[in-house]
Amino acid sequence: MKIPKLSKQQVVMVAATGLVLITIGFVAFRMGPLAPTKVTVIQIKKESLTPSVFGIGSVEARQSWLMGPTVAGRVLRVHVDVGQAVKAGQLLAEMDPVDLDQRLNAQEAALSKASSVEMAGKAQVADTKARRELANANLKRYEELAKQNFISPAALEGRDQELQSADAAYQAAQANLQAAKQETLRLQAERTAVALQKQNTKLVAPADAVVISRDAESGSTVVAGQPVLRLANPSSLWIKLRVDQGRSSGLEVGLPAQIVLRSSPQHSLLGKVERVELQADAVTEERIAQVAFEQMPPSLSIGEMAEVTLNLKEATDALAIPQASVQTYQGRSGVWRVIDGRLEFVQVQWGAASLDGRVQAIQGLASGDTVVVYSEKALSEGANFRVVDALVKKIKP
Repeated sequence: MKIPKLSKQQVVMVAATGLVLITIGFVAFRMGPLAPTKVTVIQIKKESLTPSVFGIGSVEARQSWLMGPTVAGRVLRVHVDVGQAVKAGQLLAEMDPVDLDQRLNAQEAALSKASSVEMAGKAQVADTKARRELANANLKRYEELAKQNFISPAALEGRDQELQSADAAYQAAQANLQAAKQETLRLQAERTAVALQKQNTKLVAPADAVVISRDAESGSTVVAGQPVLRLANPSSLWIKLRVDQGRSSGLEVGLPAQIVLRSSPQHSLLGKVERVELQADAVTEERIAQVAFEQMPPSLSIGEMAEVTLNLKEATDALAIPQASVQTYQGRSGVWRVIDGRLEFVQVQWGAASLDGRVQAIQGLASGDTVVVYSEKALSEGANFRVVDALVKKIKP
């Protein structure tokens, strides 16, 4: 069979077609959909890990007061304004006393009358006592005369009856005096109660503080317990911190804290956990702690947001891997592990995390395992992959 001779133009076309097919195959198997996924891996090992807890909080006052009346009434005057510093015992506001002055005057008059009645009772007791003593002396003289038969028995009986009447009058006078004293005590107690009610119309500062809110003005009617002014102790400011319950393991009193205020994000302040509240927020699933400043910053406002990082106790011989390795596959949290040249997803139980981007693997991995840190595409079981970088050193922040 004779092979037809190809022209020069046909040879060029065949060569070009072959080159295109080779290029397409190269692209498909090296960079296209058939190309292996490029991954970066790391070999994990046991090392020390300083876990941390991060949370958002707001500045609050540990000591604050709501100043309001104990009974419903009308605000007469407010003497201070928001932002003003006040001293302990300083008059802040006054409530309208209404009829308290008149009631106090009536109690004063009643108390004066009771004092006069008490004095009259004392005089009556003294008079009846003298009469009783005189009747007793007369009876003794008549008894001596009766022994000598100088008087009749009827005259002696008359003196005896006179003594009994004087004694009864004395006892009645004592009872009247005791009643007058009790009435005086009752009126004094009522006068004290009215005086306290009038005193409660004056709202005074319980301690050195700053006015943070003025909730009622002169002429406003407020009910019992409704605040007219709100005070706060500026030296008792701390941060009410909220931490995710899933990352709150190890949260306890005394932990050192790093605080970054929203007003000065370039500065970090030192503090520590003063209190961990027993009751958590069931709605937001957060635990609440109070963080105090080691040194109070000069300019601080109540309600300002702050970022707080708590340093937990250092964990030694911990399997620490980069957080970038943590993936979610089919509803499970874990990592992609390279074993015998193939990919396998391993579900892992996680522990505490650190600020340098590492997290502790409690269960699911072992020292020496190779896991994927970065992949340019989503991975799956049995996927074709190619290792382009192997991190053998400890990842530093």
